[in-house]
Amino acid sequence: MKTLLIVDVQNDFCTGGVLAAKGGEEVVPVINSIVDKFDLIIASKDWHPKQTKHFNKWPPHCVQHTYGAAFHTDLNIDKIDQIFFKGTGTLDDGYSAFEATNVNMYEYLSKQEVSQLYVSGIATDYCVLSSALDSVQAGYTTYVITDAVRAVNVNPDDGDKALQQMKDAGCILITSENI
Repeated sequence: MKTLLIVDVQNDFCTGGVLAAKGGEEVVPVINSIVDKFDLIIASKDWHPKQTKHFNKWPPHCVQHTYGAAFHTDLNIDKIDQIFFKGTGTLDDGYSAFEATNVNMYEYLSKQEVSQLYVSGIATDYCVLSSALDSVQAGYTTYVITDAVRAVNVNPDDGDKALQQMKDAGCILITSENI
């Protein structure tokens, strides 16, 4: 089954958010334009408690039940079949969608007979990277949709390095028009 994973397209990671990836909201129209090409749509959310060790590394972001944790308002969420919450504890970072705490993603994808996982979202150099690497390691044919991801770029080339790391690990880099 061909599945789209939308990683953390949340207000705090878009322009105006506390941890915005430059142009994060630009992934929204790309994602919205491709959802009909997939059998299954899943999404992850950073879903942090107010107090977590994760905020020793990053400014507080995507705190549970806040505007910053909500999906970007223009994202077509009606097509999402399952949402995976990650980073929900006080000690975990929750970078990968496979670290979700509300639903076991490995079991869910197995039950849905997923064979191909297409990864989109924010941030290329953190949560997209971790999710894509876990997907490859789990044995899925993993595609990263390069025009549907954006990087934080703490260092200017972090996003490019992450894409190369994903490619080296076995991910297939494509654009939305090649799906």
